[in-house]
Amino acid sequence: MPIDETDVQRSGVAPTTFLVQGGRPEREPDAPVNAPVVFSSTYAADGPTGYGREGNPTWSAYETLLGGLEGGRAFVFSSGMGAINTVLDLVPAGGMVVAPSVGYSGTHARLEQLAEIGRIQLHRVDLADTAAWVAAAPGAALVWLEVPSNPMIVIPDLPTISAAAKEAGALVAVDATFATPLNLRALDLGADFVLHSATKLLSGHSDVLLGAVVVRDEALFAPVFHTRTLLGAIAGPMEVFLGLRGMRTLALRVREVQRNALVIAQRLSDHPAVSNVRYPGLHQPLPVWLHGGGGVLSFDVAAGAEEAAAVCRRTNIWLPSTSIGGVESQIERRRRWAGEPKGVPEELVRLSVGIEDVEDLWRDLDAALKG
Repeated sequence: MPIDETDVQRSGVAPTTFLVQGGRPEREPDAPVNAPVVFSSTYAADGPTGYGREGNPTWSAYETLLGGLEGGRAFVFSSGMGAINTVLDLVPAGGMVVAPSVGYSGTHARLEQLAEIGRIQLHRVDLADTAAWVAAAPGAALVWLEVPSNPMIVIPDLPTISAAAKEAGALVAVDATFATPLNLRALDLGADFVLHSATKLLSGHSDVLLGAVVVRDEALFAPVFHTRTLLGAIAGPMEVFLGLRGMRTLALRVREVQRNALVIAQRLSDHPAVSNVRYPGLHQPLPVWLHGGGGVLSFDVAAGAEEAAAVCRRTNIWLPSTSIGGVESQIERRRRWAGEPKGVPEELVRLSVGIEDVEDLWRDLDAALKG
């Protein structure tokens, strides 16, 4: 009997199996194993898809798989920022958005821009201050969270904040890029929107730009669909095909990067050149609703920003670059970017841990730290 593709929890199989089996074509004689890449902007009339901005069979396969993992209905976008802006576009004019004081720089900059032109009101809150989030929920149109946050790796109290937002009548959006659906099902914890920069861990090979939004409430399906269609932040079929292929190995990659990341984080905690390490589960247990630490961590170089930049330049295996979630390990001093939130320490280095041998990774990083 075919698996239920609407929700992995009802499918009767583990998420690792669902990732491989979901979103496949029907099993018929000579049918392809993989969803085909459909290059078409135009469709014959009187079918469910009127035009290429509305849908594509390759999108449908991707959205079926991701939606089933999250327990909702997924939409694929041309980038993570395309997904983010679609959700922000749903905030009523002048509506209040409550957002982290420090988070992903793209979201941070876009919220500032919208606030400056009077499109939204913006209230920023320390992501770790649950009481402040609860107090800020009344009057909010949208509560925006990151789990874990970028690059400070803070884990907010998602169930408590979501419940407070619901009581206040606010919508909740959760950027779960670092967590992936394997470690977090935010819709189950009260989120209305789950967002992914699918460029990152979901795709996993640093070769596509993609974003995604997942909703459970059917009332939110039409607004997201129409906003994507009207704003035009649609993904190309080849990118979606590559993203779908990348997701087939997500469970294997997440397992490996988490194993490597924990080892790296533990060793950095004892390194004399490092003053602080941030990784989920390193200093205190993970909350029961978060099922892994992911592959991203950050640390502060004790000697300061100049030495942090030098550490990044001295690595041979770790790639100095801006992104996370690829199979290759990446390193970056985040405050090298002018748009990075000021709450990020100048000496902070963010690591995206890949699937290389952990001893090779450690030798390279240790040598860079020792100079």
